[in-house]
Amino acid sequence: MPVEAPSGTLSADKFRGDIPEPHSKDPAGVGTLAASRQGTGQNSAALDSPAPRLTHPATDAPRPPSSALLACGVVGATLLALIALGHDGRRIAQLAVLAAPPVLWLLWPLHSARLRRWRTALVWLWVMGFGLDAVVRAYLLDTYQAAPDSAMVLGAAANTNARESAEYLRMHWRSAVVWSAALVAAGLLAGLFARRGAMAPRTRRPFWARSLLLLILLAACVAYVSKPWRRLHPVVFWTQWSQSLHDQRAAWADQEKTRDAQMAQARQIAPVITREGPSTVVLVITDSINRDNMGLYGYGRPTTPRLQAHKAQEGDRMAVLRNAWSVDASTLPALRNMFHFGQPANGNGGNNGNGDSPPHLLALARAAGYKVWWISNHDDLAIEQQHARYADVVDMVNRTPGRASASLDGEILDCVQEAFADTSTERKLIVVHLMGAHPHYSLRFPENANPFDDSVDAVENGLVKDGRSAWVRHFRQEYDAALLYHDFVVSELLQQTRSTGKPDDYRAWMYLSDHGQEVGHGSDRAGHSPATASGYRIPAVVWRNREPLPTGAATQQPFRADWAGWSLMDLLGIRWSGQKAERNVLGDSYRWQAPEIPVVVKSFSK
Repeated sequence: MPVEAPSGTLSADKFRGDIPEPHSKDPAGVGTLAASRQGTGQNSAALDSPAPRLTHPATDAPRPPSSALLACGVVGATLLALIALGHDGRRIAQLAVLAAPPVLWLLWPLHSARLRRWRTALVWLWVMGFGLDAVVRAYLLDTYQAAPDSAMVLGAAANTNARESAEYLRMHWRSAVVWSAALVAAGLLAGLFARRGAMAPRTRRPFWARSLLLLILLAACVAYVSKPWRRLHPVVFWTQWSQSLHDQRAAWADQEKTRDAQMAQARQIAPVITREGPSTVVLVITDSINRDNMGLYGYGRPTTPRLQAHKAQEGDRMAVLRNAWSVDASTLPALRNMFHFGQPANGNGGNNGNGDSPPHLLALARAAGYKVWWISNHDDLAIEQQHARYADVVDMVNRTPGRASASLDGEILDCVQEAFADTSTERKLIVVHLMGAHPHYSLRFPENANPFDDSVDAVENGLVKDGRSAWVRHFRQEYDAALLYHDFVVSELLQQTRSTGKPDDYRAWMYLSDHGQEVGHGSDRAGHSPATASGYRIPAVVWRNREPLPTGAATQQPFRADWAGWSLMDLLGIRWSGQKAERNVLGDSYRWQAPEIPVVVKSFSK
């Protein structure tokens, strides 16, 4: 007789109806399972409860606390190493405190897989933000010994564009690759361990660990409240940097008011010309020429045969200043100092004593009665606004901006000849601004005009002996070829000056570079170099057809490019109340004073 199942239990038939039949041929297992269920007295509510969620041990299994500690430690160490690349001293500690909170977040257990993915992404972006800031700073420090917010870097960045930036990277891609590789490696390491942040369950950490975390977070809060600390944060710093860049460009765009004020100041000073009759003075400013690469200064390669021929013909009427120096390693500050007599922007005594702003040399020349030309092979907005627009005639021959401009300096010769032929005035000041050997060197001479290419001579052997790399030696060959072509252009300008006008007309010519160039002289690199003496060693040559020039020992006196304005005023024959005879290298009262430059120079007399 069948037995009725007790209330609250399931019969075997009922159980079979809820659970699929097993595929085994022997159904005994089902009966055994049913009996087991009945024997234990499981009720229907227990059987109706949802089945447990399947887990994936590889992704969802709780990790031990040590894994989160390791992740936090590796990410924190990576971030600290990046910060140390671009900062020093206490700033490393300050940046570390500012960067700490998201790294410590890795110790906080998160249940949700989605939240953990967001945490990984945000921590990685945080590390990369601080890392990119540090790598850029490290590059600038290593290459230029400069901070991103220094006047040199801000001026250069404000005076460039996307195309010129790309051209710069093409020349310095090796350094970019090295620093980028360091950043990528750090990013991979940080990304790998940021994924291993803490998961549930939460474990109670030792008192000392909790206290340490609390102190770090408290320090971070104080750091973010403190303005001097907060402004070091990459987001804050680079936002302010961008604003400074915008302000710099806006200031250049507003130069017309400044020029009007400078012209009014020059008229108030009332400079006078002390020399009677026609007068023609030529100022040739070139770019990136190191005198150590000129045969005129004893270099081992014949890079200046024409200038040397001029010197042999002119004798004492042509003075080669043997120990000429720039006080700046980049163009904008060099030209600013040159045309403002080396006077500080807010210094006192820069003019006739009635104002704080030093006068502009071209404004004084015009106020004295000279007609001024500015003829340039540079297409440069800052130089045009700050200096060229003071001239009566502005001729920007080169219309292609950037380092990749292939406009050769010889293109200006016809324009200079037109200025010489002008009959509207008897007094002319012609300023010629050349590209010189401005990188890229290979674009500064005609195609297939490199006689030093692959030559094995004493210079090449010396570079090999000094351990210079093949690519630096190649740049030296191109640089010397650029100087050979440059010698042709500069010599033509001197010849035009010598032969212009009537034989008795006064004529003078001055040539110098804005700054030098490092091409394997003091280090294994090529380019602008504020960190080596080669960045400041320049040529300076003066010629005039009347009045004696320094000879013998006098030409061995050190010369500063920021004092060139005082000597040029002598060549122009202009006298004014701000005269400082002790800074005129052409006069008997000249007194050398060593400049302050960020390089240790053993002697300015060699």
